[in-house]
Amino acid sequence: MGPYPVVLDLAGRPVLVVGGGAVAERKVEGLLEAHASITVVSPRVSVRLARLAEDGHIIVRLRSYRRTDLRGIAVVFAATHDRGVNATVATDARRRRVWVNAADDPDHCDFILPSVLRRGSLLVAVTTGGRSPALARVVREELERLFGRDYAVLTELAGDVRRELRARGDEVTAAAWTKALRGDVRRLVAAGKRDEARRCLLDALKPA
Repeated sequence: MGPYPVVLDLAGRPVLVVGGGAVAERKVEGLLEAHASITVVSPRVSVRLARLAEDGHIIVRLRSYRRTDLRGIAVVFAATHDRGVNATVATDARRRRVWVNAADDPDHCDFILPSVLRRGSLLVAVTTGGRSPALARVVREELERLFGRDYAVLTELAGDVRRELRARGDEVTAAAWTKALRGDVRRLVAAGKRDEARRCLLDALKPA
């Protein structure tokens, strides 16, 4: 049995990161992109995390982890260099039914972080279920060459057209969308011809 893939909306949700080094820093950077409300607990933190706290982007508590830190938390990341501390955080979190991810310790994870490719609102996640993060990263890097920056524009364009069609009350099947997006639209977007691409997509999706 493999993991069940989901995409979490953490915007405004309280998230705890236990740890203040490079691993914690990477977790915080990703959580900032998700607009989470982040608290970091660690006796020491990196310069980057300290600056984020000074700028008001995160809250930092310069002390060791306490079980009470989990109160009101939606998700917790155990990201210290001490596997014993990470295991304690995971045990406490599971008792409180808080989802937990422990760095490099799948046995203490309720969820696994994939290797992620972002192109605007387009998100492609690659995971090996924790078996080989390095392989997931290699696959993601290969996908980066296939999905260029123009896919960010294509995603935005498709979203705009979808909203317009819904506002007009036009019903478009999934098959019609698939056919339209495999047509000339991507070529026009890649050429920087956004307006032409929009017209092309709307024409391709006209009701029969």
